[in-house]
Amino acid sequence: MQLEQLYAHFLNYPKISTDTRKIEEDSLFFALKGDHFNGNAFAEKALDLGARYVIIDEADYFIDERTILVSNVLQTLQELAKYHRSKLTIPIIGITGTNGKTTTKELLHAVLVEKYTCFATKGNLNNHIGVPLSLLSINKEFEIAIIEMGANHQGEIEFLSELAQPTHGLITNVGKAHLEGFGSFEGVKKTKGELYAFLAAHQGICFIQHDNSNLVEMIAAYPSLKQIKYGFSEDNEVFGKLIKANPFLAVEWFSKKELEPHTVQTKLTGSYNTENILAAVAVGLHFDVSDKQIRLGIEKYTPQNNRSQITQTAKNTLIEDYYNANASSMKAALENMAVIEAENKVIILGDMFELGDDSPAEHKTVIAQAKTIPTSRLIFVGKDFYAHRDGDAEYYQTTDEALEALSKHPISSSFVLLKASRGMAFEKLITAL
Repeated sequence: MQLEQLYAHFLNYPKISTDTRKIEEDSLFFALKGDHFNGNAFAEKALDLGARYVIIDEADYFIDERTILVSNVLQTLQELAKYHRSKLTIPIIGITGTNGKTTTKELLHAVLVEKYTCFATKGNLNNHIGVPLSLLSINKEFEIAIIEMGANHQGEIEFLSELAQPTHGLITNVGKAHLEGFGSFEGVKKTKGELYAFLAAHQGICFIQHDNSNLVEMIAAYPSLKQIKYGFSEDNEVFGKLIKANPFLAVEWFSKKELEPHTVQTKLTGSYNTENILAAVAVGLHFDVSDKQIRLGIEKYTPQNNRSQITQTAKNTLIEDYYNANASSMKAALENMAVIEAENKVIILGDMFELGDDSPAEHKTVIAQAKTIPTSRLIFVGKDFYAHRDGDAEYYQTTDEALEALSKHPISSSFVLLKASRGMAFEKLITAL
């Protein structure tokens, strides 16, 4: 089937399904394959559950005229998304970065939705499957869209940019994450910088944290790329500072066009989120969102999904930040704990994954940094931290061992940071806190 014909079906039935457990009636079911499943085998079930058409790539699963046979289902999904994107005329903001991209995406959406009908990537659908699904969710009602793009190997941001074709872009930062896939920190910078390369080649506009030396170095390769600068120094178009973190952030910001100070009280914790807030301000101002609307949008935003999320239990106040962890996000989380105003601080850290050969050194660095912060208890969990155990802190090889220790020796009346890679399953610890 020609792409134009498939697109005609999509316009008639603009809902995409890839999982029969969540299928929607009158949708197009794309029979994707994974390491442990073959979507082709679910094509008939998808039709039984209400799919209008199924797209498969194995002839053995052909059913009837409702079956569309293609050479590669994933590639077809991507091509359909790119074709749909080519029909859209709205601004699309591409976001990538090592840390903070999901929070920044949500802050941008919170600001822009005060004025526009704004689409933003749901959850973290930011990879070679999630980006096409996000693009195909943008209908004619939306006036602007934000597409989050993640990567764990070189060339991925270039590919996703070709799909999303952003008119505007933002790299939050670059840090040491997924080093197994990127090869090195230089590999991280090269890959994230592929967004700058796309914008420069297509007369796009870039929002840049211009006090970040890595980003400034990366963008220098594209002198023609239009930059809108934000950060902490007064030479940026938008600049500001953290006023208070107790634990929620209050931030003051200025714009060069109007040097009157604006203050916003947020529901965010983590001093590292100050620059994400300033990014949202810069984007909002560029798209003519008023100062009042910007403040309202940021004040309304509440973080979720274990990303710098404040939880009050019967015994303690927790920062739940175990959606992901890497060397740079761990450093930022600890810097935040150092400035938070709290009497009894407890730090519980879990292993960082996918750091390759750099893993031993990076875990050792985190231990050293954590020990500079006055705490009533300092706990490290996981085999990588355990390899550096000493007598100055508590070390446990597994999350279950840490849970047992916390149950025997409970923590109360404390401000507790929980930070780890997702695979450490730190949510188990909440029952003891």
